[in-house]
Amino acid sequence: MTGTLYGVGLGPGDPELMTVKAARLISEASVIAYHCARHGRSIARSVAEPYLREGQIEEKLVYPVTTETTDHPGGYEGAIADFYELSAKRLAEHLDAGRDVVLLCEGDPFFYGSYMYMHERLSGRFEAVVVPGVTSVSAASSVIGRPLVQRDEVLTVLPGTLPAPELARRLADTDAAAVLKLGRTFSSVREAFAEAGKLDDAVYVERATWGKQRIEPLASVDPSTVPYFSLALLPSPAYASRVSPSAPVPSPSSGGEVVVVGLGPAGPEWLTPEAASELDAAEHVVGYGPYVARVPQKAGQQRHASGNRVEADRAREALSLAASGSRVAVVSSGDPGVFAMASAVLEQVAEGHGAGVRVRIVPGVTAAQAAASRVGAPLGHDYCVLSLSDRLKPWEIIEKRLDAAGAADLVLALYNPASRTRTTQLADARAVLLRHRAPATPVVVARDVGGPEEDIRITTLGDLDPSTVDMRCLLIVGSSRTRVDGGVVWTPRSY
Repeated sequence: MTGTLYGVGLGPGDPELMTVKAARLISEASVIAYHCARHGRSIARSVAEPYLREGQIEEKLVYPVTTETTDHPGGYEGAIADFYELSAKRLAEHLDAGRDVVLLCEGDPFFYGSYMYMHERLSGRFEAVVVPGVTSVSAASSVIGRPLVQRDEVLTVLPGTLPAPELARRLADTDAAAVLKLGRTFSSVREAFAEAGKLDDAVYVERATWGKQRIEPLASVDPSTVPYFSLALLPSPAYASRVSPSAPVPSPSSGGEVVVVGLGPAGPEWLTPEAASELDAAEHVVGYGPYVARVPQKAGQQRHASGNRVEADRAREALSLAASGSRVAVVSSGDPGVFAMASAVLEQVAEGHGAGVRVRIVPGVTAAQAAASRVGAPLGHDYCVLSLSDRLKPWEIIEKRLDAAGAADLVLALYNPASRTRTTQLADARAVLLRHRAPATPVVVARDVGGPEEDIRITTLGDLDPSTVDMRCLLIVGSSRTRVDGGVVWTPRSY
């Protein structure tokens, strides 16, 4: 019989925070394995030492490199990969001989733990059992006496090795956060907290629960004194607002407002100067996640990203923030007044939310305008803008409007033509329009205008294949007068 591999989490450092199961397995195992640097000392072994017994075989898995350079032909990654392969073979020899192996791991084995590299190499051949441990994040929260998250708050755990701009974006988008792997990354991590406007709320915790633990405001820490075993913690903001008298809540009459901003159809080149100015002045940015991500990061600005189908919730959140005195930007792709957030905000105002809050609308380039510009001037005469989504209105209404627009010989800009759950509407719309239009009527299928996957196709109403159209497309269906000349689509201004 072969032995069992145990990945044993030791917790954050205090031996008394180890689980009963971890202590038992350590004392019973034939082989105790642990990682260490070339100096031979192991933090994991020192934590487990009270539970070790005489006669156990100890396997030191000595890292070939830590922070220094290497002459390995594969560089650092190559050296580490070879090390893990060799370590797995050493442990496999014990397991093949029927000896149980406990591999010690600080914190939790599957939470940035080194055990996982042995698990992926050995668990297919041997029985492998993972024993969870208290994480450094939980330990840090306990030693500073502040909850991590509560109610609907979101906790984000991040490695400090991410680039500072990416860290700042993620910190701005979350309620609470823990950033691990500091050491040499500390300066860029602190820069990211400052860029996200959350540096003053962050706490530095070093060696939580150890005898020499250290707790300081993140802003005041000397980068040269920061070891690897430390983290930056942004605890529950709701808890902080309740217990901190230094965080006054502005009154509803303190001048808050909601500005609904159109970002245009794609990147910053489509953003108007007025919209850019409003985004820069906002204290909070509220919107659908991908749209919020398009807003340039600004120090001190709070970001509130949410899903695609919670427009009413987003609008109420924005109005609530503004009612407390904040300047809030609600962002929409294209123009906020075209099937977007302007109506959603005003609907919530009409229902009594955000009393006294001023609401302004800042226009943006629409998807229809962007698509038209790519092919010429198909919207050069009267046209109709219509959404094919029947999520907020019944299909019977959409069909009547299509029929009326077709009879009136209007050019149509069709938004939301299809999705994963709406697969029949476009074919039905095409059938309605063919009652009034010739099959040769020009149709522009514009996908991801201004984006990295931009694709513009010119076809006809008769040849239009609905299966090639998705939610990222906008269609322009010409009138009886719309022409195609040398790849240019345009509608004359006179009848």
